[in-house]
Amino acid sequence: MTERLVSVDAEGRVAVESAGSGGGKGIYWVLKNVLLGPPIRKIFRPIEEGIENVPGTGPAIIASNHLSFADWLFMPLALDRRVTFVAKSDYFTGAGLKGWAQKRFFAGTGQVPIDRSGGRASEGALRAGLKVLQRGELFGIYPEGTRSHDGRLYKGRTGVARLALLAGVPVIPSAVIGTDVIAPPGKIVTKIVSPTIRFGRPLDFSRYAPMSEDRFILRSITDEIMYAIMELSGQEYVDVYAPTAKAAAAREAAVREADEVSPQA
Repeated sequence: MTERLVSVDAEGRVAVESAGSGGGKGIYWVLKNVLLGPPIRKIFRPIEEGIENVPGTGPAIIASNHLSFADWLFMPLALDRRVTFVAKSDYFTGAGLKGWAQKRFFAGTGQVPIDRSGGRASEGALRAGLKVLQRGELFGIYPEGTRSHDGRLYKGRTGVARLALLAGVPVIPSAVIGTDVIAPPGKIVTKIVSPTIRFGRPLDFSRYAPMSEDRFILRSITDEIMYAIMELSGQEYVDVYAPTAKAAAAREAAVREADEVSPQA
């Protein structure tokens, strides 16, 4: 019998659809256990804490801070189970040999494509997460929505809370520390250090199950998740969305640069 999943369409309506099979598992395990995992472990020697907080079976959301593109390499490497994330659909549509290799790599490392253009990106991520969780797997999510540009922890998007309530699964807070030293934004690898990956105790929000559309409940849950991540990471928390803070920093930098090159009176 084909498993049926509750999902959400682009307008936010709940629908029922086929579960699918979650392809790419073979490539995932080859990359993790043969091609990428062993050399990464040998070179960087990551420190892993709280792995016992991640269930050995069953669905759960892993909500983490986001400092570097390297986060989605080191965090899943700490676990025996596959962790699925969402990625820009552009990574899956390239042409030629490079496009094919890129598509196989991202699919094989546990990524599923979503279209991030326009205002429907969050719904696409929600639908993808529901499919993964209702297959009984782990779904990884970065509530900040983007990488931190300055190492601080920023306000979380409420999609993680809505997903937890719709799927009826626990949220496991996680923190990566040091990946921004290894691979800062815009860089590949600049320094070899041992990153730390921490997993906190699962957070149960089942008591709020009927309130998945209540924006105050969603914000409260999200803030609780971000507080747990902050305790694990030790980061300074900023109650502003990361893109807003990044844009403000860019404007300030532009003003300073203009002041420096302007002729003196």
